[in-house]
Amino acid sequence: VQLQAFGGGFVQAGGSLRLSCAASRSIFSNSAMGWYRQAQGKQRELVAIITSSGSTHYANSVKGRFTISRDNAKNSVYLQMNSLKPDDTAVYFCNARTDTVGMDYWGKGTQVTVSS
Repeated sequence: VQLQAFGGGFVQAGGSLRLSCAASRSIFSNSAMGWYRQAQGKQRELVAIITSSGSTHYANSVKGRFTISRDNAKNSVYLQMNSLKPDDTAVYFCNARTDTVGMDYWGKGTQVTVSS
C-alpha cells in the first residue's frame, strides 16, 4: 500500500477531526501531498495541498478552519479540521503528486460525516 488514510469518523457540527495519511518514502519525499474530498453525488474537489517545500494552498470553503501539515520524518501528511460543518461531509482522499512528472497516487478514502 503506497498511501493509506486514517482518522475519519462521525462528528457534530462545530467539532474537530484530524486525518492522517502515511505514504511510502519513495513517494512522499518528492511529492506535493494533498487532501481531496467527494461528497455523495458530487465531483471530487481539492481541499488542501502542501508542497514538498512546505507551501500550502486551501480551497476557499475550508480556509481558516482546516490546516494541512506534513511530517517528513514520518512520511505522513495531516489534515486538522476544525469548526466542521455538515457541508464538509464527504469521503476524504489522500493524494501524492510527484514533483518531477506529476504522477498521481491515491489512497483509499476515509468517510467524514458531520451532523447538524
